[in-house]
Amino acid sequence: MNSTFYNPNAGTLNFSAQPPSIFPKAVAECKNARDLKQLHAILIKTGQIHDPLTAAEVIRFCALSPHRDIGYARAVLRQIPEPNCFCWNTILRVLAESNDEHLQSEALLLFRGMLCDGRVKPNRFTFPSVLKACARTSRLREGKQVHGMILKFGFDGDEFVISNLVRMYVMCALMEDAYSLFSKNAVNSDGPYQMAVDKRREEGNVVLWNIMIDGHVRLGDLKNAKYLFDEMPQRSVVSWNVMISGYAQNGHFMEAINMFQQMQIANVSPNYVTLVSVLPAISRIGALELGKWVHLYARKNEIEIDDVLGSALVDMYSKCGSIEKALQVFERLPKRNAITWSAIIGGFAMHGRAEDAIKYFNSMEEAGVTPNDVAFIGILSACSHSGLVNEGRSFFNHMVKMVGLEPRIEHYGCMVDLLGRAGHLEEAEELIKNMPIKPDDVIWKALLGACKMHKNIEMGERVAETLMELAPHDSGSYVALSNIYASLGNWEAVSGVRLMMRGMDIRKDPGCSWIEIHGIIHEFLVEDDAHPRAKEIQAMLGEISMKLRSKGYRPNTLEVFLNVVEEEKARALQYHSEKIAVAFGLISIAPQYPLRIVKNLRICEDCHASIKLISLIYKRQIIVRDRKRFHHFDHGSCSCMDYW
Repeated sequence: MNSTFYNPNAGTLNFSAQPPSIFPKAVAECKNARDLKQLHAILIKTGQIHDPLTAAEVIRFCALSPHRDIGYARAVLRQIPEPNCFCWNTILRVLAESNDEHLQSEALLLFRGMLCDGRVKPNRFTFPSVLKACARTSRLREGKQVHGMILKFGFDGDEFVISNLVRMYVMCALMEDAYSLFSKNAVNSDGPYQMAVDKRREEGNVVLWNIMIDGHVRLGDLKNAKYLFDEMPQRSVVSWNVMISGYAQNGHFMEAINMFQQMQIANVSPNYVTLVSVLPAISRIGALELGKWVHLYARKNEIEIDDVLGSALVDMYSKCGSIEKALQVFERLPKRNAITWSAIIGGFAMHGRAEDAIKYFNSMEEAGVTPNDVAFIGILSACSHSGLVNEGRSFFNHMVKMVGLEPRIEHYGCMVDLLGRAGHLEEAEELIKNMPIKPDDVIWKALLGACKMHKNIEMGERVAETLMELAPHDSGSYVALSNIYASLGNWEAVSGVRLMMRGMDIRKDPGCSWIEIHGIIHEFLVEDDAHPRAKEIQAMLGEISMKLRSKGYRPNTLEVFLNVVEEEKARALQYHSEKIAVAFGLISIAPQYPLRIVKNLRICEDCHASIKLISLIYKRQIIVRDRKRFHHFDHGSCSCMDYW
């Protein structure tokens, strides 16, 4: 039989006249699945598919090329009379690395088929894929059986195999088993967490160390993760990334930033993963200057600002108070998807720019991008911060009826917040009662906050009781109920709530504010006098107080929920953490630059009124991000229009 195939690079080939070495090259040069199938048919007709290298190349193309077809690859494997180990390994790798749990499980079935076939023994490239499938499907029993096979086939000394075996135990949360292997291959040890590292070894197995650190991070055990990190004989960029990401994901934002800065001191160059990991921590702290440095670093080092890094930058600029810069980054992104659109919509929402949020939401749909659940959280938050009740109801209905998304608990939380802020307390409570999912403490807190705002003590007591049952050790419900009673002057009831808190050892979260000065984050608590420049700050607070009174300001002592004399209440207000941060900013930052402050709690009415006047008196732009949103103070007014 004389078969021919047209190759655009080589002309018409007579396959029966070609040496076997030409066939793998011809497969590799196929430009699409159609070319591959045409060539595959000729290979079958000519019998050349029996050549191991050619068959392996066909499977490689089906499994690993951009035109991958795993089902076709498996069919080819079944038809090959004697598939070599490369053929099995190629499909095993693709199945194991898939994000589909069904395909990951299929990898284990394929491995069993390989063993049952018996003609090919697994090699050092087989076991890592099988172990990855065990880890990603949490098949610990099968993983231990594979461990036994590794010992049987003599691969227990192979670093590549062992590192994947340790990772399997780590991902299955068996740190003791992982440690047992780790100690044999990387360190000398006297116990799981008190290791005597062999300092004489110049090089350690960095991969194994990184896997173990990642295991502790996955369990939230940052103490032991840091211990291992500190004891590493050598560190790679991955080592730093694991720690930075671990701190950021577990809410230790300052530690993540400190680790990022130590990384640079150690002359380790951040990579794409580093930037994506540290930006959320920078966002939460509000460290704009550091965020700008990260952005500039990415551009100077030609790190691609794709949809993931781009969204992180948009989110960072938004949360650091520069929505204009966030918009610039968004507009320059070469590709936009639902994630990037959600980031800019959420940014507009937290800055109280509801009209822009709605405009960009509509533009997203006009561009043919279907809004995801995060985009709807953003647009509903925007409506909530601006009191757009009808618009919020409309977007909620649009999400359910037109887009077909099932509301998550966060969407219901946004609606309760929207209705509660606007005074529709009964409607908000009714929505909670009729939710198809069980309301969490966040939703009840939103309603309780609205009860406090609108002084509805009857509903507030009812909601607080529900919250205390749902989260008995969370201080939020107790504090809110106490504040409701205090605002009405019911000090006996306030005392009862506080006695209850004391008896259960429940403590109120202290107010805390941050301000960035020349790239350094300064943290202040209520009545904080621990700063090195405390005397200068005190003097500025006194000056501010005097100038405020000259403008007719009187402390809003209703915001002090303590049964003390008015003078003590006024003094307590003067030393709120955001006011201390403002005073420090005024003595530290040149007049032409805005003050940017982040607060962990909702800004109180007295601080809000005070900072409005401070912006007028000192002719300064002051940007405050509280727990809910941004407040841009300028010329004596606030961007929130006193609705927050």
